[in-house]
Amino acid sequence: MPYRSTLRSLRLVFSVAALMQLAACAATQGSVTPKPPSATVIALYGQLDQASSSYETALQQIRAGDTQGAQKTLDTSLDQLRDAAARCGGTPGCDSQRFFSVFDHLLRLKDGSFIGDQTPDEETSGPPLAPLAGEAGAGSLPEAQRSVTLLRGHQLSELIAMNGPVKAALEMWLTQWRGNLMDAYVNYQFLRHEMWPQYQSEGLPEALLFGIMAKESGGKVHAVSRSGAAGPLQFMYATGLRFGLTEQDGFDTRFDPAESARANAEYVNEQLKAFNDNLELTLAAYNGGEGRMRRLVGDDTAVSFYDPRIYAQVSQETRDYVPAVLAAAWLFLHPDSYNLRFPRVDGQQGSITLKRSASISELTVCLGSANDMPDGWFRTLRNLNPRLDPQQEQPVGAVLQIPKSLEKVYAARCVDGPWPILASDLHNAVVPVFPNPPAATDPVVRYTVRRGDTLGTIVRKHGSCSSETEVARMNNLKFNHVKAGQVLKLPSCR
Repeated sequence: MPYRSTLRSLRLVFSVAALMQLAACAATQGSVTPKPPSATVIALYGQLDQASSSYETALQQIRAGDTQGAQKTLDTSLDQLRDAAARCGGTPGCDSQRFFSVFDHLLRLKDGSFIGDQTPDEETSGPPLAPLAGEAGAGSLPEAQRSVTLLRGHQLSELIAMNGPVKAALEMWLTQWRGNLMDAYVNYQFLRHEMWPQYQSEGLPEALLFGIMAKESGGKVHAVSRSGAAGPLQFMYATGLRFGLTEQDGFDTRFDPAESARANAEYVNEQLKAFNDNLELTLAAYNGGEGRMRRLVGDDTAVSFYDPRIYAQVSQETRDYVPAVLAAAWLFLHPDSYNLRFPRVDGQQGSITLKRSASISELTVCLGSANDMPDGWFRTLRNLNPRLDPQQEQPVGAVLQIPKSLEKVYAARCVDGPWPILASDLHNAVVPVFPNPPAATDPVVRYTVRRGDTLGTIVRKHGSCSSETEVARMNNLKFNHVKAGQVLKLPSCR
């Protein structure tokens, strides 16, 4: 029997997740009075145990090269698991939590085996990620195994407790935050060639990097929080300095994806060492401050983040943050098992040499929704060229980083023809400013920031006689960052 057929059957085992969730809902409607399990319930539990045992036997058979025997064992295991899970939902007194626990156990067994191996034509929830430069053996290493690299001697899945907070976070990512998760995944695929090698060199799992980035910024390289945290991994200024994120020629390297990932990996390893490889405490330190966490934990680094002595003392933000990161990492590893399908993304890096001057905004207009990108390419182009002002025209001959798949699209749409002319016309449009007449003694006018504005474009377009630095100082701006709707004071130049 073809090897990929065996793997496809293995993945079918995990399709029972939905059945288990239905069983959980049905079970909660039963009586709350404890009763001894009926003979029917005992039989269902026995069937569940047998299915789990059969699955483990199948793994052993596959490792021994007996794919035919494994297939028969898997068929039996799958039938038992599906039947028992479905019947539990309609059987009074049947505890569906047992079925969820087995489901969780099988997923962890899957992470610890080579079941993630896939042949190039194997159906997946997304395309195999391209090997990275310098990634030793990446072409032959299964994608799932590259994602589940060891974290201090442990599989990442061993360190994620499937408790109430993590389950609740899984539901949020699969419902209200689903769009954010998809955006983060797409953004990450285009940044992966810069960020993943930094984690790989520190021996950290790729899924953890994705989980942190998804929660922190959603993969928006220029994100800045109200507290001043900046970049795709949201470093505070002082912490960034400690890990070498400085200003280079006026550019804050917290916005550099590769540098940010390097600093984050170093920080995570530093905190793992301080907290005796406790991942939950490490993430809590990243969000709430390592000093506070060390004071709370003291010498008891084996304490759980969810211990009331810790959990009750951290902020609500940190209580939400830790399970959210872990849940996003878990979904990165197991999308199919939660009825989730990430989009296919060709993140291969390319570049263009401008044949005519253009800004990132103009390129976004002429590229349109090429290659099935309904939201356009503005975010991706900004992420790949973090040092460029998106409104500032770049000269002929300038080299910009773009996805490889857009190189031909640029040549076809953005060099000649109507689209670059339209893009330039829109870009150079002048917006009239009608500020409230200032008092005779008032040396400033006020301007409401529009979407797409940067401090540089505001200073240039609206006739300010001052510099960006002075305007930033007048308005107490952090890192020269402005937001749509914000009212700025500008020198009146009178």
